[in-house]
Amino acid sequence: MAKKILAVDDEKHIVRLVQVNLERAGYQVVTAFDGVEALEKVKGERPDMIVCDVMMPRMDGFEVLRNLKSDASTRDIPVIMLTAKAQDADVLRGWTSGVDCYLTKPFNPMELLSFVKRIFKSLDSADSGNRYVV
Repeated sequence: MAKKILAVDDEKHIVRLVQVNLERAGYQVVTAFDGVEALEKVKGERPDMIVCDVMMPRMDGFEVLRNLKSDASTRDIPVIMLTAKAQDADVLRGWTSGVDCYLTKPFNPMELLSFVKRIFKSLDSADSGNRYVV
């Protein structure tokens, strides 16, 4: 069965770009367009990974991450932050909040796919301590 990935961004074209590229690679993709919807989808869909923007309405990506990491049932879901927030302080906040990868926009969809594959491979080999930043 294909791994399920939740793509979260308030920019519909970014969600679609992520969705199309991940689906072409064989992943099942569900989508959300803000942080509140993302947390609802996590409960209903139980994704294997989340690709999440930071700057979104209703709840930003850092708050989504905080919620995920504070809940025992979701804390182990890998999270890739895909964001335009590229300041050192933002990247550091992502790492200290528990992201598995911090990828900045503009991004190459093949690079995102590469990180998704690496994280799943790492989890499958029980070596889940790897984190990536670009």
